[in-house]
Amino acid sequence: MLNLESPVTTAHRAKLAYIYVRQSTAGQVRQHQESTELQYRLVDRAATFGWPKERIEVIDDDLGKSGTSSDGRGGFQRLIAEIGLGKAGLVLSLDASRLARNNHDWHQLLELCSLFGVLIADGERIYDPCAYHDRLLLGLSGIMSEAELHQIKLRLHQGERQKAARGELRLPLPAGLVYGRHGRVALNPDEEVRARLLHLFAKFRELRSAKAVMRHFQEANLLLPVRPLAGPSPHDTVWQPASNARILQVLKNPAYAGAYVYGRRRRRPIGRRAGSQGCATEAVAIQDWPVCLKDAFPGYIDWEEFMANQQRLADNLNRYDAHRQGVPRRGNALLQGIAVCGRCGRRMGLHYSGPHGNYPVYLCRADQHQYGGPHCQEVRALSVDVAIERLLLEALIPDRLALAIAALGELENEARALEHQWSLKRERARYQAERARRQYDAVEPENRLVARSLERVWEHKLRQVEQIEMEYESWRRQQPVSLAAADRAQILSLGEDLPKLWNAASAVERKQILRLVIKEVILDQRRASGHVWIRIVWQTGAVSEHKIRRNVNSYRNYAAIVRLEARVRDLVGAQKMDHEIAMALNAEGLLSAHGRPFSGDEVHLLRKRWNIPTVKINGTEQNPLQWPDGTYSVQGAAAALSISTQTVFKWLQKGRLSGRQLAKGMPWQITLSSPQIADLRTQLRRTNQSKKEAS
Repeated sequence: MLNLESPVTTAHRAKLAYIYVRQSTAGQVRQHQESTELQYRLVDRAATFGWPKERIEVIDDDLGKSGTSSDGRGGFQRLIAEIGLGKAGLVLSLDASRLARNNHDWHQLLELCSLFGVLIADGERIYDPCAYHDRLLLGLSGIMSEAELHQIKLRLHQGERQKAARGELRLPLPAGLVYGRHGRVALNPDEEVRARLLHLFAKFRELRSAKAVMRHFQEANLLLPVRPLAGPSPHDTVWQPASNARILQVLKNPAYAGAYVYGRRRRRPIGRRAGSQGCATEAVAIQDWPVCLKDAFPGYIDWEEFMANQQRLADNLNRYDAHRQGVPRRGNALLQGIAVCGRCGRRMGLHYSGPHGNYPVYLCRADQHQYGGPHCQEVRALSVDVAIERLLLEALIPDRLALAIAALGELENEARALEHQWSLKRERARYQAERARRQYDAVEPENRLVARSLERVWEHKLRQVEQIEMEYESWRRQQPVSLAAADRAQILSLGEDLPKLWNAASAVERKQILRLVIKEVILDQRRASGHVWIRIVWQTGAVSEHKIRRNVNSYRNYAAIVRLEARVRDLVGAQKMDHEIAMALNAEGLLSAHGRPFSGDEVHLLRKRWNIPTVKINGTEQNPLQWPDGTYSVQGAAAALSISTQTVFKWLQKGRLSGRQLAKGMPWQITLSSPQIADLRTQLRRTNQSKKEAS
C-alpha cells in the first residue's frame, strides 16, 4: 500500500510511467544478468504505485552504453523527449547512476521533471523534483554518481599504470610486431612485412625526409602494412598506399625501436576532436613519457637511431626561430636553411627580389619581428652561392673517385632492394591466387551457390597476379637490376667531372649535397666595407673563413676604392685616355661597383669624382688655337670666326661645324678650311646686319 505522504496523484497516474534500464558495457550485460533482471523488475514497483502495466513503458535501448554522456544514448534522449511532450508522470530507475553519470545530463532531467511535474523514483523511495528537499537529495545523488565514476576511473587508471610500469599491460602493436604464444612481442613472421618496414627505415636514413620516402614508395608502387585498431578485424594486417601520415606513424612509433612505451598521448583539458564527442589528445614529449622501457623486445632499429630520426623530423620543420633549418626546397638560394647571420647569430630567411622574383637575398628579420626594428642585415645570394659552390667542389675533388664508386654501389643496392620487394609482392599475389584455387577445389560441385562465389574470388586473384606481373615487367624495363658497362663508365666519368655533375643536378639535389658536407654558413657584410665575410662550418667540425667582394650601389662602399683611385691616377699620368684606362682596369680583373667591366664613360665619371684632369693632346695645360694636323681647337675656331666659345659648342651640336674627340672629355679637333671660314663670316655679317635693321 502507498504511504499517505506519497506524492503520487491521479494527475501523475493519468500519464505514462517510464522504466529506464541501462548497463555500461556489453560485458556487464552478459556477465551481470542479475543486475539487468533487477532493473526489469522495476515494472512491478511502478505497478505498486498505481500504474497499470499496459501504461508502463520500459526503455532499454541503452543497454551496453556508458552513462558519461547523453550523446549516443538514444534511450535517454527518447526519455527526455517524452518528458518534454508531457507524456510522462513517473521516471523509474534503479539509481541515479543508471540515468546519468554527469551533472549536466542529470540536472537537465531534473529541470524538465520539475517543469512538467514528473516524479522520479529509484529502488528505495519516490521523489518530487518540485519539492525543495527532494530536489536537494536528487542533486546530491547526481553528484555522488559522478564522483563514483571518477573514483572508478581513477582506480582503473592506477592499476593500468602500475601494470604498464612492469611492461605487462597488453598494448596494441603496429603491423611489424605480433604477440607470440607466451604473450611475448616478436617481429611479424611475414617476410614481406619485415622487408617493407626495413626498406622504409633504410630510405629515410638515405633521403632524410618523410615526404621523400613517401614519393619513393609511390613511384615504386609499394604499399605499407597497417594494422587497424578498429573494425571487424582489428588484428589483421592490411596493405594501404603510402601516405605522409602513415610514413610518420612508422617513424614516430617507438615500438619499432624495441621500446615498450605507455602514455605517448594525453587528454587536453579543453577542446574536442572534430566530428567526435571525445576529448582531444596531444602528444607527450619523449622525455615526459610515463613509462619507457628500452630494449623490451626485438625492434627494426635501435633506440639511438629512433632518437636521431625524431630529431631529424623536428629539424625538417621550417622554423628558423627554433634553429630548425627545414628540408631543402625549390629555389635558387643554395644556403636555404643553413645561412646564419654573423651579426646576431640567428638563422637567415629568404627573400626573392627582381622583376621576376628570381634574385635571392639572405635576410635576417629577427630584430624586426621581435623588437620592431630594422632588418639586421641582408646579403645578396648570387655571389655568395658562387663562392660556396667553388669551395664545395674544391673540397670534393680529392674524393671524387670514391664518391663515384659509392654512387655505383648505392644504385645497385637500391635496384636489388626494389627487386627483393617486387619478388615478395609477386609471391604473395601467387599464394593468394593458389589459396583461392584450393578453396574452389574443396567445395562440393553440387553446391553451386558457394562455388560461383569462390570462382569469382579465384578469377579476381588471378587478375591481380596478372596485373602485378605486368607492373613488374614495366619496372624492369625502366630500371634494370644491374648496370650495363656503358652506364657504369658514364657514372664514373661524371664522378670525375664534378662541375658537370653539379650543373646537371636540380636545385633541391644541390642543397642536399651541400648539407652532407657543410653544416652551416655564417654571413656578415658589415664587417668589411664592400666585402661579405663568410665562415663555413663543415660537417667534419672544421671551420674556414673567406671574404668575397660584393656589388654595391655607390663607390663609397667599394671594396678596393683606394687601389682603384691610385690606379686611375697612375694611368692618367701615363698619358692614357679614358677608354684605354678602362681596358687596363678590366685586364687587371677589376670590376665596377655594380660588378660589371669598366667603360670609358665610367672612368670619366670617376675622374670627375676625384678631380683628375684629362690628358691633353699636346701634353700641355693650355690648348693651342690650332693643332699640328691643321684642325682647330674650340678657342681657335672661336678666334677664326670671331664668335664666342659657347657659339662654337652650339654649332657643333647643331652640325654647322664638324669635329671630333678622341674620348669624352678630351679637347675638340674642329675641321675648318679657308673657304668655309670666309663663308661662315659672311653668313655671320648678314645675320648681324639683319638683326640691326630689324631693331
